Amino acid sequence: MKLYQFSSQQKLPISIDEAWKFLTDANNLKLLTPPELEMKVQYGTERGMYPGQLIEYSVKPLPLYRTNWVTHITQVKEREFFVDEQMYGPYATWHHKHFISEIPGGTLMEDLIHYRLPLGFLGKLGAPFVKKQLDEIFRFRESALIKHFGEYKENIPANNDLQETQKHEILN
Repeated sequence: MKLYQFSSQQKLPISIDEAWKFLTDANNLKLLTPPELEMKVQYGTERGMYPGQLIEYSVKPLPLYRTNWVTHITQVKEREFFVDEQMYGPYATWHHKHFISEIPGGTLMEDLIHYRLPLGFLGKLGAPFVKKQLDEIFRFRESALIKHFGEYKENIPANNDLQETQKHEILN
């Protein structure tokens, strides 16, 4: 069975503490998931995130097909990363690493997912569809985070500031 990889990055205009608080609250999953997947969190969100935590939700990855998904939080390093692995759900294997790091003016959020598809040869045939669906889910998530927190703006000095700095350096 082939192991596929998917990665994503997004810059957020919020502190690392605010990013950590938001991203580790499983109740926010619904906000970050396209409505057509009809995500419903079943249990596991009563406490903050911790290693060993189980979160169960249901999703509808295909029309007329709803499935439960149980996620196991295997690793947590506060304000740096957490890892979730599917115990039960639509994938044969799902290993998702969530990283955050402080950057000027905000937080960089990075996701690295390794997954295997079920159904052997039939799963392989569906790989392009799954990749497209993951792209769409993460585009939706990016848009949802921009709506929630605003757009990250690079801290680039204005042209006049840059020219003044250069003049100052030349004169000194």
